[in-house]
Amino acid sequence: MGDEEGRNRQNAGARPAPTPPAASGSRPLPRPSLGRATIIIGFVSLLADVSSEMIYPLLPIFITQVLAAPASALGLIEGISVGTASIISGISGWISDRIGRRKPVAFAGYALTAVSRPMLAFAGSWPVVLGARFSERFGKGIRGAPRDALLAESAPAEDRGRAFGFERAMDSTGAVIGPLLGLLFVGAVGLGIRSVFLISCIPATVAALLLLSVPETEGKVKGARSLKFSLAGTTSTYRRVLLIAGVFGLANSANAFLILRAEQLGLATRWTILAYALYNAVSAMMSMPAGAASDRFGRRNLLIIGYTIYAGVYVGFGVANRGWLVWPLFAIYGLFPALTDGVAKALAVDTAGTAGRATVIGIYSSVIGVTQIAASIIGGMLWDKVGAQATFYFGAAMSALSVALLFALLPARTRREAGNPDRAGDS
Repeated sequence: MGDEEGRNRQNAGARPAPTPPAASGSRPLPRPSLGRATIIIGFVSLLADVSSEMIYPLLPIFITQVLAAPASALGLIEGISVGTASIISGISGWISDRIGRRKPVAFAGYALTAVSRPMLAFAGSWPVVLGARFSERFGKGIRGAPRDALLAESAPAEDRGRAFGFERAMDSTGAVIGPLLGLLFVGAVGLGIRSVFLISCIPATVAALLLLSVPETEGKVKGARSLKFSLAGTTSTYRRVLLIAGVFGLANSANAFLILRAEQLGLATRWTILAYALYNAVSAMMSMPAGAASDRFGRRNLLIIGYTIYAGVYVGFGVANRGWLVWPLFAIYGLFPALTDGVAKALAVDTAGTAGRATVIGIYSSVIGVTQIAASIIGGMLWDKVGAQATFYFGAAMSALSVALLFALLPARTRREAGNPDRAGDS
């Protein structure tokens, strides 16, 4: 509804002091509160991440110690699982735009994640873990783009970054609660890792059911048989965004390597989990302010800061020689997803042109997915063949290249005019 209202105001001509429509109220100064759909989606993301992050810090330990697999196997598992989620997101986004529905597609993804999670509990070898993680992340991929499109359509264009920032903050809050619950179950209660994997099904199931209460954005999604999974209708700025995302994706190997590096530097498992929770806590606190800042100061500028932080932290993990250094590195690293995840998706929607929103988010996610598979496989091979430092130096170099491309290829600010391919994305 926000995009239509914006176009109506433009078509009405320039006015010295435009009066908001009656449905919008007459309070020009206070920013509107987040809508019901945005808030529900935020809590869905929180519960889903509680489930996911409850087990994530335990996976590198489970794979490399319990199952005695090498780092290259960890890289393969995490690369394929994370990459699959992003690639499938592209396809599910196209399906969502084609049928004109968001919620059924997103619900199918959340439900698949919930039912596939127990496979991890019964894994006896790393290939079984690969299959389980593939299934779980396949569900994440199905739900991603339709949920993000639902989120984009629940907020006016001028507050889109704020809405994505809220969702990112709730997601990161779940990523704080999840590791702490995992630590509680393993450390205080004395449960085994496999039992924690089973318990993680509960919040995943609740997230799927809660999504059913999100109102479908009627009138905003127009299913069309002519929609194609292609770049047709997108702006030149969007295509440059894809190029930069692909380059950065080669830097963005799985966070499991950070956890493995913390263990390598001598940090005990419980402290590694807490350090990882600190990373997510920083991300949770900063995501919504970062999204709102991107509405005011431009998406590109926030991405430049985020990618620069990533490069610096990866250099830090490479040169670190003491376990205590993991704490400040993880804390600083928490700024990276806050400044980039929601902001990049909002930028993709801003520069979509006439293409479907879920489709452009999905294509963006697919590019990220393909390159993240390569990044994690390369990271694992560098770890085994050269050394742990090589994994992080490679990531830092590719991130620095992405910063240079952001300066060179994108304007400082983009106009949020989806539906006008000739103007969207101009500075």
